[in-house]
Amino acid sequence: MNIGDTFSFRKTITETDVYLFAGITGDMNPIHIDREYAAGSQFSKPIAHGIIGVGMLSGIMARKFPGGVYLSQSIKFLHPVFIGDTITALAQIKEIEKDEKKLLITFRTWCENQDGIVAMDGEAVGLRPI
Repeated sequence: MNIGDTFSFRKTITETDVYLFAGITGDMNPIHIDREYAAGSQFSKPIAHGIIGVGMLSGIMARKFPGGVYLSQSIKFLHPVFIGDTITALAQIKEIEKDEKKLLITFRTWCENQDGIVAMDGEAVGLRPI
């Protein structure tokens, strides 16, 4: 594990993903689940919940750093994610702090769509026991 190492996860966002997420979280905002409502919005069609991308970042942490704990995540939502977009979530190691009991790892985190457009950008800190 070195500064600059980058990890990724790619997934195509489906309508089922959006509806399941809405049901799990209670976020029934019509911009996500109502085509007619969304058609009249600035986006012209439903957008996926931005937090789905953050969840994908969490998945990277779980797979690459088993036993680790997500301590913080800051994120800016820069571009909408639409149903059918293929999103690549990425986490790049920025800093590693190590002591005798734990590792604190700071990551740049971002998600890009299939066209390379950055949909969200931020920073995360994770803790991993040694």
